[in-house]
Amino acid sequence: MIVTVKTTNKESKELLSILDKAKIKYFLPKNIKSKWVVIERKDEDKTYELIKDCSDIESISYHNPYPYELISRYFINNQILKFPAVDFSDKNFVLIAGPCSIENSQQCEKVASICENNHLHFFRGGAYKMRTSPYDFQGLGEEGLKILGNTCKKHHLYSVSEIVSTDDIDKFKDVDIIQIGARNMQNYDLLKKVAALHKVVLLKRGFGAKINEFLYSAEYLMLYGAEYVILCERGIRTFDDETRFTLDLGMVSYLKTVTYLPIIVDPSHASGRRDLVESMTMAAMAGGAHGAIIEVHPDPDKALSDGKQSLTLEGFEILKKKLDKLGKAIDDGKNVL
Repeated sequence: MIVTVKTTNKESKELLSILDKAKIKYFLPKNIKSKWVVIERKDEDKTYELIKDCSDIESISYHNPYPYELISRYFINNQILKFPAVDFSDKNFVLIAGPCSIENSQQCEKVASICENNHLHFFRGGAYKMRTSPYDFQGLGEEGLKILGNTCKKHHLYSVSEIVSTDDIDKFKDVDIIQIGARNMQNYDLLKKVAALHKVVLLKRGFGAKINEFLYSAEYLMLYGAEYVILCERGIRTFDDETRFTLDLGMVSYLKTVTYLPIIVDPSHASGRRDLVESMTMAAMAGGAHGAIIEVHPDPDKALSDGKQSLTLEGFEILKKKLDKLGKAIDDGKNVL
């Protein structure tokens, strides 16, 4: 059960008093100025009769068919994540592009220039990297975040970067969208602390995670204070190994029926192959995804991480042109931003 109150949930003294006296369990989402109170589903009809005349209440939503509350389309149907220059609506296909790992300022400058020239709004770059081998490049760390911030400021782009440890929380306060990677999807301590920054969070699905596990992680983020969550399908591990993972486009379609949160795909990690990124991105766009996060590098063969799945600058511009053309053919048209 979700109750929307007239002021903020902490100020709804009459409602909270009624619930406390009846010993009914409830949760107060920690979003800034939150107007929601999540109430346990036990005996919902009785709870409704108990609180329906409370002067604090603006509306009550209950008998939700899904196990999620704050991210459920049953509760909120048409809320759209909006930035000043772009929104994640069905009319747009948002591209988040940049190198897997930030290596130096020159590398970022070249990719960011391509993004700006193609009228994009988001730039991704990894400063902290979780690598399977301890001997692989682990990222530039705080220096990488500085390069990312300076690059995005110069080219008027929103920054996107992955956090891997709760120890680094304070370092990510200036990052516009904080990414939670697949390996950390169920790191609940990290989810809670990132959510407390009250920022937009890009949550990647774990490569062995079921859909409900993925959505519960998004619910964690919303309950503990995230401004918004972008869901990212990045491929799941199956029995086949011709591609790095298997891009689950069916999940994209399914998620749009149960949640209002935007869903993007990661064709770079899903395929692990540069030659498949283009077709997988176009398939995702046609299948209803709200966007894609794509790895781009000036010289992929010399990249310090994931070069095999990174597009060249020229390859990315070719993809952008093909997406522009495809967008015009879908429904009433999609803008590639």
